[in-house]
Amino acid sequence: MLAVFLAKTPVEDVTAPTIHANDTSTSEMSNLNGLLVKGRAPKTGYSRGQFGDGWEKVLGCDTRNRILARDLKNVVTNEECKVMSGTLHDPYTGKVINFIRGESTSDDVQIDHVVALSNAWQTGAQQLTFDQRVALANDPLNLLAVDGNANQQKSDGDAATWLPSNKAFRCQYGQRQVSVKKKYQLWITPAEKQALINIIANC
Repeated sequence: MLAVFLAKTPVEDVTAPTIHANDTSTSEMSNLNGLLVKGRAPKTGYSRGQFGDGWEKVLGCDTRNRILARDLKNVVTNEECKVMSGTLHDPYTGKVINFIRGESTSDDVQIDHVVALSNAWQTGAQQLTFDQRVALANDPLNLLAVDGNANQQKSDGDAATWLPSNKAFRCQYGQRQVSVKKKYQLWITPAEKQALINIIANC
């Protein structure tokens, strides 16, 4: 049976500039200034398996389908909790994507780790426990349903190397990156911090 519902929704330290915020962005700026700034650690030892064996399941529903159900509108699911169809207003490109599950169509919408897992590995996640890394990989704060091509273009880029083409979403994107890095005690690079300063200062 199909169900229909509306979704609701060792590395050297380096000096980095301090942000001066206006009243509307004080909290975000404070969070950003609180992040440690260092160069990227080597990628040695990284694999997706360091963050768990694929998507975690909760009550039989995996993370991918939970995020699809959250981010898409007019969602149709089956009895196994799989999202069969829905409409995505893609935050990265601004496009509207009519999602239909299928061998050749499922990848039209992908689940992006806002802080890419390989980026996380090189900015502190190596020091987390395995369970903490699994939590990071499945944390809704760090996940967005997005246009598949945009997700592939982003790859493991940080804010200094990739930003959504939809400029209206860049503020939320930058804030999410900061929130995730703060939550999991990850650091940022000097270039990444400068990019985030530019984003958040214009929120």
